[in-house]
Amino acid sequence: MIQQPLKPAAIAPGAKVAVVAPASSAKGERIEGGIAALSHYGYQPVLYPHAAGREAPYFSGTVEERLSDLHEAFADPDIEAIFCTRGGYGSNYLLEDLDVDLIADNPKPFFGYSDLTILQSYLLDQTGLIGFHGPMVAADLYRNDGVDEASFSDALTGGQVLAGEAQGLRILKPGRAQGVVRGGCLSMLVSTLGTPFAPQTENSLLFLEDIGAKPYQIDRMLRQMVLAGKFDGVTGFIFGEMLDCVSPGANPKLLDEVILRVFDWFEGPIAIGLRSGHVSRGNVTLPLGISAVLSAEEDPVLEYLEPAVD
Repeated sequence: MIQQPLKPAAIAPGAKVAVVAPASSAKGERIEGGIAALSHYGYQPVLYPHAAGREAPYFSGTVEERLSDLHEAFADPDIEAIFCTRGGYGSNYLLEDLDVDLIADNPKPFFGYSDLTILQSYLLDQTGLIGFHGPMVAADLYRNDGVDEASFSDALTGGQVLAGEAQGLRILKPGRAQGVVRGGCLSMLVSTLGTPFAPQTENSLLFLEDIGAKPYQIDRMLRQMVLAGKFDGVTGFIFGEMLDCVSPGANPKLLDEVILRVFDWFEGPIAIGLRSGHVSRGNVTLPLGISAVLSAEEDPVLEYLEPAVD
């Protein structure tokens, strides 16, 4: 059952924000740089106990430690938003014991992408909580050019996010469609198929992005989603920058051609290149769970119809 949108409150400079690591460990200097950036934006970052930890072979802590940090960040009334250090791997270990009632009772902006897609998608499906597919502390915020500041600010303060050619968007198949923006990292969404945590995608503008996957691997994952029925009822597709999703020596347009062939049956618009998630620069914050219009006509644009926060 599709949940009604659960919007967190807008946040302002001076707000306390949590830094957590639900998946892999991150380099300490990158965490420090990202925390400094959050302070520069006027927030008061709070590094949670295991956010800078390391647990063999590649986690930031045990399942219990990572889950405890996440639950405590949502439960703490002084914390107004939650930022992940990085993705990597490990969020799937948290799903079975995730306290969705606690989170639904304490909605907050929850920033992440990559491996965090699994948590954001599940929370959206179970509670309606708007996800913030956007910059992470030790992946983007520590970099001088890591954040698209307009979408970051609009998403958190109640503006309506807009993304177009300046954010990398270009047209693969023209058209116009409206729907609720859902999705995230393609390989993470595929990893949930056949489990109780597979995403709902009906009546959505589906955003899909990934990194370092060859075009044939993207083809395979898209076909798996087709065969699972996850593209039934989708109104339009928006692909990310698809950083390093190339085959050495192949036609640089091969990925475009693969996507158009996989979707030769699809009648709606398809766009690609939107810099959100795994990107080369300027990570765009995309709210997941609210309505938008994709206009892939003369000038491609994704325009949200409502704010992500109250």
